[in-house]
Parts: sequence; C-alpha cells; structure tokens
Amino acid sequence: MSFWSIFPKKDELLNWFEKHGDGKVRLVNAHMHTPHSFSAFQNIPQALDMAVAENVKVVGINDFYTTNGYSEWAAGCADRKIFPLFNIEYISLNRDDQSAGIKVNDPNNPGRTYLSGKGLSFPPQLKEPFASKLASVLHETNLQVEQMCTKLNEVLLEKKIKFSLDYKTIQTELTKGMVRERHLAKALREKISAHYQTPEEQKEIYNSIFGGKDLKSGIDNFAAIENEIRGNLLKAGGAAFIAESPEAFLDMTEVCEMLLQAGGIPTYPFLADDANGNFTDFEAPKERVLEILRERNICSIEFITTRNSLAVLEEYASYFKNNGLVVTFGSEHNTPSMEPIELFARHSTPLSPLLLEINYEGACITAAHQYLMATEGKGYVSIDGKPTLEKRDEFAKIGKALIEYLIKN
Repeated sequence: MSFWSIFPKKDELLNWFEKHGDGKVRLVNAHMHTPHSFSAFQNIPQALDMAVAENVKVVGINDFYTTNGYSEWAAGCADRKIFPLFNIEYISLNRDDQSAGIKVNDPNNPGRTYLSGKGLSFPPQLKEPFASKLASVLHETNLQVEQMCTKLNEVLLEKKIKFSLDYKTIQTELTKGMVRERHLAKALREKISAHYQTPEEQKEIYNSIFGGKDLKSGIDNFAAIENEIRGNLLKAGGAAFIAESPEAFLDMTEVCEMLLQAGGIPTYPFLADDANGNFTDFEAPKERVLEILRERNICSIEFITTRNSLAVLEEYASYFKNNGLVVTFGSEHNTPSMEPIELFARHSTPLSPLLLEINYEGACITAAHQYLMATEGKGYVSIDGKPTLEKRDEFAKIGKALIEYLIKN
C-alpha cells in the first residue's frame, strides 16, 4: 500500500480538518540522520520510539546523499501515528565563494556549502544524469574514507598496536553502505576497548597514536573519545588525514537542480551564531543573506537549534519567515552523542512559543508539498525553484490537516 493512500483527497481532507482539527502547534524535528549515513541512533525504530516518547509529532529523515531509509521511515511513522518528512543533505561547492575566500556554512572551508532538500518525492525519484552523478559522489566519499583507513593502519603498525582495521568489515558491520570518518573513529575506539582491558592500557594506547598527547575524555565517554580520534588523526593535520577529492563535491547550483528534480525544496542550513557570538562571512548581516538566497533561488532555510542562542534563533527565524522563506528546525543526531528529539536552543534552553510556531508552519508547508507532489504532481515549489507565495497559508493548512489526520486516525 502506498503511504499516501492513507490520506483522503484534498477536499475531503480539508473537510475532515474543519471538523476535527484542534489548532494545536505540534512539536517538530525536521532534520534527523539515521544509520544510512551516520547517526547516534542504532536504528530507525529507536529514533521514532524516542520521538513518540517525547511527544514529537513530525519527524524528518535527513541523511547525507541517500534516500534509502525513506520506506522504513514512512512505515515506522505510520505505525506510530507521527508524520514523516522526506529530506536529504549534500555537501556542495560554490566556486565563486571559494575563490573569494568566503566561509559559508562550513566554518573551516571557504565555498563549501551544506544544502538540504526538504519534502522530496516519496517513493524517491532521481532521473539521469543526476542519479549517476550522485553515485559518483558516493563512490568518491567512500574511497576517501577507505584511503584514511589505510593510513590509520600505517599509524597502528608504526606504533606496534596489536590490531588493524578492516575497511570492508567496517562497511558491512557499522554502516548501511556509506562510510564516514565517524565510522572509522568508532571502529578504532571499539578495537582499543576490545584489545586493551584496563583504562590505563587504553589511555597509553591513545597517547601513543595521538603522538604523545594524552586522552582528555573519560574512558567511558565514547562520543568524546571518538571526537578526539577524529581531531587528532582524521582531520587536516592528522596522521591519517586524506583530503577530499574535488570529485566528491557537486557544484551548488547543480545540487539545487538535483533537489528540484527529486521533487524537493532546496534548503540552506544556517550555522548562525557560535558559542562566542560569531557568524561566518556569509551569514551576517541577515539582510544580505536574504538577497543572496533569493538570487540563488533558495526559498527555505533551517537551523540546528542546539548550536544557537535563543535570541539569534528568534531574530533570524522571524526575519526569514516574515520575508517569505520556509523555516524549519532540527537536531541532526549525526554524532555519537545522544540528544533529545525534542528541540532546544543552546544550553538546553526551551524553544519559545514563537519558534515552535515558526517550525510547525514550515513543517506543515513541507508536508503539504510532499502530499500534493504525490497526488497532483505540483507542490509548493515549482520545478524551477519558485515558491507559491500567494498560497502559503493554503499549503500550511493542508499540512496541518495531513498531520492531524495521521495523528488521529
């Protein structure tokens, strides 16, 4: 049975909503990674069960480069009466920004630009030549990590460590096919734990492979240890670092076109303020960012809320929403650290009613876009990236009806 067959036709759905809708603002997490890329979650059911336990009613799968988790996500959401958003994430390159030395939403690499696609078609569709280009990018990213694994084994051999890492085993046992540097870090930590029994032995091994630097984290803090492994060995300057091939990045305009062809809404993920209140070159002032996003045909933005202060979230989210952009929030969960599904600002600060409403409206527009693309072939954003601004409220209402219908039936 098609997921969309759960719902009645649009007019019937809206009639039902007039009778049964209660006007509540539902909790939303529109950006969650799963083990199909890298995730804090062991599996998709764990993520969705946590959402249910925390009363989050709308959840967006948002893996890097893949839609392979969509079917399980849709079925799991339907079983639990929570609404799924079908999203994806790419790392692209804007060569003009790179040439100008402008840091966009990667604070370390000028021109490198993370982009999400919100509300992709389900079942997924990606035609040529984009399917082949995506396959090429996946191959290049896996190849880079395989080369890092080889260099990491050279470090282990040099330090006379009594094990090595097998790339194929890591790919088979720790991933769904896509291998990230975080998988290498996890595999190395697990190997050290298995081969060296005492905390003292393990700390000695870390000191050796870190080139004489002591482990800063507690031996039971797995997430922190894996971050130290990445920082000391797998990042630029580390003994096992391999620079990414240019073929691992698609041009930013090409990614936007790919997202539109897949039925989605190109979305710019903000870094916004860091812990010291700083912004990247690209992201301030917000008035200039709005101009550039419009020039680039991007009508949707998102925030990973734990990165930001409540004040900046309110300022930026309100400004872009009031200027016609779709705004959503998420948590990522693409590190080993397990955080709540319910969203908070920096320092576990609860989101304000204003932010909850903005996030819900953005999720509702995205939900309606998905549904209408599947049932009528035309959503909120056209194939050339233009939003249907004059029908924004109508799309928000349809989305609310969809979410309420799934929750209550």
